[in-house]
Amino acid sequence: MCRPANPDRPNPDGGVAGFTLIEALAALAVMSAGLAAIGALGSANVRAALYTGRHLAEIETARKVMAGMPGREALPVGQLTGVLDAHDWRIDSTLIGAPAVVGDAVLIPQRIEVSIRSPSGAIVKVDTIRLRRQAAK
Repeated sequence: MCRPANPDRPNPDGGVAGFTLIEALAALAVMSAGLAAIGALGSANVRAALYTGRHLAEIETARKVMAGMPGREALPVGQLTGVLDAHDWRIDSTLIGAPAVVGDAVLIPQRIEVSIRSPSGAIVKVDTIRLRRQAAK
């Protein structure tokens, strides 16, 4: 059992020692503001982690789609679509510029745009250019 060391000692001000209601409310307000700031920081941290995870999944899917693309000469000009890891993907391929002669080969620049749409609706686009051999005439 805990008891004060000297319960009968008088307060120098003549009153009862302790906190007033205003002091207790002020302490609660300060504590509430601190907890609200910590909660907001934690919430922002969770949102950032979720965004990073989703974005990483989109980038990984884009990498898989690009790795599985047909070869330079086999990739048709136009559009290819599909679904991979619950992400919709689309490859848009267009020929750009004039053919360039390099040695015996005639190369045509081909613009390739890979679009990935995640289940949440976010879209990631990757653009690149390939050199495609022109078919022999």
